Amino acid sequence: MSTLWIATIVTSLLCFLLKFIGYSLPESLLNKPRVQRINLLIPIALLSALVAVQSFGSDNSVVIDHRFAGVAAAAVALRLGANFPTMMLLAAVVSAVIYRI
Repeated sequence: MSTLWIATIVTSLLCFLLKFIGYSLPESLLNKPRVQRINLLIPIALLSALVAVQSFGSDNSVVIDHRFAGVAAAAVALRLGANFPTMMLLAAVVSAVIYRI
């Protein structure tokens, strides 16, 4: 079994254990304001990390390429108030155009 598969299985088991522990915790602990704030920020941090890795990562290095142009176009579109489908389409088109140049 390769190292990648071992890491995948171990990570899956850890995720399962965390989820199981989460269901086992008393409600009084989960309703604390600090825990609620942290739970609101975790998905944002994970999504930001995913976008950063997928946009700038290539093997073991950081790369600025067509993906960066797509993310930048999406950021500008969101800043100007575009809806999500429009923003995604614009990001894909800009990334594809830069890639083909």
